[in-house]
Formats: sequence, structure tokens, C-alpha cells
Amino acid sequence: MDGGKIMNIIFMGTPDYATTIFQGLLEKEYNIVALFTQPDKKVGRKQVVTPPHIKQYCLQNNISIPIYQPTTLKSDEVVQDIKNLNPDMIIVAAYGQILPQNILDIAPCINLHASLLPAYRGASPIQSAILNNDTYTGVTAMLMELGLDSGDILGYKYIKIEEDMVVEELFDNLAKVAQKLTIEVLERFDTISPKKQDLSKVSYCKKITKQDGLVDLDDAFKTYTKYKAYKSWPDIYLPNNLKLKDIELNETTSTNIAGTILKINKENIVVACTKGSIVINSLQPASKKQMKATDYIRGARLEVGNNILK
Repeated sequence: MDGGKIMNIIFMGTPDYATTIFQGLLEKEYNIVALFTQPDKKVGRKQVVTPPHIKQYCLQNNISIPIYQPTTLKSDEVVQDIKNLNPDMIIVAAYGQILPQNILDIAPCINLHASLLPAYRGASPIQSAILNNDTYTGVTAMLMELGLDSGDILGYKYIKIEEDMVVEELFDNLAKVAQKLTIEVLERFDTISPKKQDLSKVSYCKKITKQDGLVDLDDAFKTYTKYKAYKSWPDIYLPNNLKLKDIELNETTSTNIAGTILKINKENIVVACTKGSIVINSLQPASKKQMKATDYIRGARLEVGNNILK
């Protein structure tokens, strides 16, 4: 953008991924005129009304930027609010709502999507990269249009996915990468030539549901891969609703009866999959707190040779 003019930025984002990018803009003293985030929602068994992560960050740090939490961006009132803010740029990171065309027309809208587009357009790019055992992933800065993550590319940053990296760690690393990329793109925006996405390489990823976490211990490697992708939510869980909260891959080649307890160690247990076996450090029975796997089997009076699927 024009270096002699102060750039007015609207930021749209909701989870901690967005907060990290937002922090970077604040540190660089960009003029953020408003924050748009999702409405507060009820969380947990007690249904406590909880603000989104980025709003909590603003409240805790006494950041006085106006916060908007519309249930939809399609109302004339919201569109007028955005026009009145007179933005030069709208930055979007895991916001959670689709921007309609009349907002896209107000100012350039840049989305920080956590994949190397055109791979993994959609709602779960980070989990999908882990599920597919990709060696690399990254963040794409993209000029938004009406299509799902289909806009022209302004820049990439790559990151290596380490072998035992779980989704939370990859989220954090990608957020830091996205923070740097956002600032680079803003500083060079006037000189960047946007590039069309290669339509022959497009892939999509869906919104994750609780059902995706169900595992039946058919394959140790697949079970461990799902654990890495779904740790924290929805977690992986057995058909008897036992959540596997902290596991490791033991080996991938043996043939067994799934669910059989093969070994009880001091700190964990080794459990068979149809192919291979896993180490379970901690788990969570339905409606109970997380506990050591050894405490669980002691309480359930399970021994080597017994089956945790039953």
C-alpha cells in the first residue's frame, strides 16, 4: 500500500490461530480500526457463555479496538458498518463466516489459509495434512473471492511436519508463520502480482465432526495418525466411548486381536491393534476425568490378555 498513508485495517478472526496474527499486526502498530469475531457461545456442561479466544485476548490486554460480533455478515447494517470504518484492507484468519460479495467489494480482503493452496480448501486443512502424513504444509495468503478458498495467491510460507507433531503444535507453528507472512504481504502489497491457483491440484477438506474421532483399533499407525490430528477435539475414542488422551505408536507389524492388553508397565499399558500396537499413557472414561491408563485398568480389574474394547 502507499507508504505515505496510514492503512486502515479491519481484522476478522476467531481462534488462537487468528489471535497470533492479530498480535503481530498490533506489535507493528498497524491501524486496526475494528475486530470482527464470532459471537460469544455457551461452552461445556455448565454452558458458560464464553468469548472467542481473540476477544478474550483483547479484554485481558485492555486493547480498546471496537469489537463486532455479528451472527451474519449478510445484513445491510453490518455491510454499512464496514463501509463506515473505511478500511483499506480486510485481513481474515479462521473467522468462521463466509464474506459476501458486497463486503469483498469494499476493500481487498486477504485470507491466511493454513494450507499450501490449492491443497485442502475448506475447514480442516491442518488436520488433513496430518491425516495424510504430509511431510510439508504451510500458510497461503490469498485474495478472497466468493469461491471456497479459490482466490489468487499473494504468497506462501512452508513448514515441515515432524513425525510426532500433534495438531496443537502444528497450529501454533503455522500461526507464527502466518503472522510473518501477513506482515510481508502488507508491506509488499502494491508490488505483488497475484497468481491463479492450479485447478488441476485442487483438493478439499470437510468440517470435522465428533464422529470422526471414532477408532476401532484396526491399525496402529492409522490410530496414531488420527490421534495426532484430533488431539484436543474431538479426540479419538473407542466404540465404548473410552477416550484415548495420550498415546504413542509402539509398532506397526504384529497381528493381534484388537483391544487386547499386551503389557502393563509402571506408567502405561501396551494395547493391541489388529495390525500393530499402541502405548496408552492416559485415557478418559465416559463422564469421568482423564486418568492414567494404569489407574483405569486397576479400577476396572483388567489384566494382560483382557480386552479394553469390551
